[in-house]
Amino acid sequence: MAKKPIEKTETDSQQRELVIRHLKTGWIGLLIFLSLGVLLEVLHGLKLPVYLDVRNSTRRLMWTLAHAHGTLFSLIHLAFACSLTVLGNKNGKSLPAAKLRTTSRCLTGAIVFLPLGFLLGGIWIFDGDPGPGIFLVPIGAILLLIGVVRMILLIR
Repeated sequence: MAKKPIEKTETDSQQRELVIRHLKTGWIGLLIFLSLGVLLEVLHGLKLPVYLDVRNSTRRLMWTLAHAHGTLFSLIHLAFACSLTVLGNKNGKSLPAAKLRTTSRCLTGAIVFLPLGFLLGGIWIFDGDPGPGIFLVPIGAILLLIGVVRMILLIR
């Protein structure tokens, strides 16, 4: 009879470090992306053409999407940290270390690539189309989906 390989689990201190890392990422992300939202409101309030001109509607959309997605992803990091705290010892067992690390990396990549893609895509606009930074968006979206699916599989 073949033995099932033993999956390495996170120790309490490793899991605590992961929780702290995602709490920091979430709160720092909120600070950055909410500040971006305030900056966008200032640009709108001052009626600056670089933001409000009809020719810059793509820029306005890209920067708004960067702000919204960054804020949402920051909240996802806070939810992930809280989930780890609640699930710490699921059924008396720690969560699998490799799966947690991969999920963590996917969520961290998502908060970097997707909002950054929208932000960079809005800096350089070509005939109403976003700049090449927009190509980072699908990478961030895929990382987010992988991270969410992995988290669902961890908690089932």
